[in-house]
This record gives sequence, C-alpha cells and structure tokens, in this order.
Amino acid sequence: MKALKNIVLCLFMAVSVAGVSTTAVAESDAGRITYKPADAINNVIAKIKEAQDAIAAGKTDAEVLALVKAAKDLGKEINANDKVDRARAKATQHISKAIGYLKEKDQKVANEHLSAAIPDFEALKSLI
Repeated sequence: MKALKNIVLCLFMAVSVAGVSTTAVAESDAGRITYKPADAINNVIAKIKEAQDAIAAGKTDAEVLALVKAAKDLGKEINANDKVDRARAKATQHISKAIGYLKEKDQKVANEHLSAAIPDFEALKSLI
C-alpha cells in the first residue's frame, strides 16, 4: 500500500509539472507576429494611408480593396484592454464602410471613410 501511495503521488506531481510547463511555453500561433498595441495602431494607420495613396494614384478597386482589407486585419492585432477594444471596434466601422463602397466601385466615398478612420485610430493611442 505504501508503494502504491508513492507511485500515485509521483504520477500526480509529474502531471502537475507537465501541465504548468506546457502553459509557460505556449505560443500565440505558429508563425504569427505579435505587436505592441502602439505599433499595431501605427501599422493600421500606415496601411490606411497606403490605401489612400493608391486611390490618389488611380489604382483599381481590387488593388485598393486588398490594402483596406489588410488594414482591417491589422486592426485585429490591437490588444490592450476593454476600453481600447470598444474604441477600436468603432474605428474599424469606417474601414468596413470603406470596404463596402469599394465593392460598389465608389472610391471617393471610400476615401472619405478612410480619412475619418485615421483620427479614430490616432485617438486609440491615448487610451493605451
């Protein structure tokens, strides 16, 4: 009986240690780059400006749409707290509307929504 207690205790300790060490070395996703919130905000703003430059240069709707979708995807990397997340969701609405107008082939209105999104994303920096 004494030997059985020792075996059970050793197995319990081994499982406990394995569980803690697995959590300690877990990665977010394989091949995924994680950004600081301020860096992620700057990346989104840069991608929005790149899309605006593409509109000004007369690029096709598909090319601009790809840039705007990339900006929206980068916006998902902004992780700080609930207040920032709510404000990010509001700022992302402008990007979503711009995507809708680009699908309707209206670059002018899409550019207006992109212009409105930039100050909203800039305001996120003060919430971090």
